[in-house]
Order: sequence, then C-alpha cells, then structure tokens
Amino acid sequence: MTETDHPPAVRLERITLRFGGKTILHRFSLDVSPGQKITLTGRSGSGKTSILRCILGFTVPDEGAVFIDGKRLTDESVWSLRGKLAYVAQEPDLGPGTVMEILERPFHYRTNRALRKNLDWTPELFERFMLTRDLINQPVTELSGGEKQRVALISSILLDRRIFLLDEVASALDRAAQGAVLEYFRPRDDLTVMSVSHGTESFNDRIIDIAAGGSSNA
Repeated sequence: MTETDHPPAVRLERITLRFGGKTILHRFSLDVSPGQKITLTGRSGSGKTSILRCILGFTVPDEGAVFIDGKRLTDESVWSLRGKLAYVAQEPDLGPGTVMEILERPFHYRTNRALRKNLDWTPELFERFMLTRDLINQPVTELSGGEKQRVALISSILLDRRIFLLDEVASALDRAAQGAVLEYFRPRDDLTVMSVSHGTESFNDRIIDIAAGGSSNA
C-alpha cells in the first residue's frame, strides 16, 4: 500500500507556535501512523500540550499545517475532524452528576446516539481499568484524581474514537493502574495514541523528547 492509501493518522507539518513573543515550537514536523503509539516528553514549557491543542484546533499555529487522516485542519473542517479524536486532560472536568450520568451524557447528542449501545462495555472497562462497579452511582465530586482520569478515559473509549490524545492521563495513578491503562492501548492496532508524559510511563512505539523552542522532524 502507498501513503496515499494510508495517510498518517496525524501529521504536523513545520509547525511554528509563539506565545507572548516567545517561540514554543519552531518548524516542528511529525507523522503518526495509524495504530502507532507515541509519547511526547520534555520539560515544562517545551510545547507538549500545545501540540495536542494544535491537533484539536484549540490553538492555531503561527505557521505550518495540521492534517488528520490526510485532511487539513481548517476553520471549515475542524468540527468534523474533532469527531475522530478523543482528548483526555490531566485534570478532567467531568461536570456535575454521578459517574453513570457522565458516561451517558455524550449519547444525548444526536451525533453520538447511534453509539449508545457502547454503554454495555462499561462493566468490562471498569474491570480493565481497576475501578469498582459500585463507583458507577457515585457523585463525581467524591472521586479521587486517579478515578476521574480513568472515568474520562472510559468515556472517550465508549465514543468509539480512533485517535487518542492523552495529556498526563496516568499522573494520578499508582503503578498497577498505570499498567492497566498502558496494557489496554498497547495491543490495539486500531487505535492511534499520542500521549504527553513527564514520567517514565510510555506506550513504547516511539518516545519523542521535545526541547523548548526547538524543532523536530521525528
């Protein structure tokens, strides 16, 4: 197969990003193949989270382009392309309600209604991510940081996205729970993962160290 048949799941093409007169990224390029798992590392302020925000269209680069499944991210395409992405933040804002209400909420929207049956996966995912089933009826305000991270992951998985952008999603987890998250994604050839990490946990396909203000053709 040629690259035309299988474009990168994510392509960053010579991205330059500046904030307050400071260059965060300079002509940063990166191709992430479908099914690949990569981890972005680097010191604080190097631009790791900014890369994820560029892919989501939340931050517009000063120069360069972002492509998702071969389609350029623009003002016109951003909403449809976001539908291919699952983003989980380090400190997820789950909103009010119980855990079950949080998991059900996205399926109230017309674009997700056809996926509602995916909620049947919830017990299995709770077990995979080392969450007790009685947590399902617990108010979100009573969850620990690590529990919130795993609930946010489960919510994104239920939406059946294929490209995951994970920003320090294991930072509040103990080693066993971190392992459970990594082992869920590692064997999934149908899922592309871009994760940000300050620690040692990674998905092992590629680890990319980003220097602040630097450039990369990784």
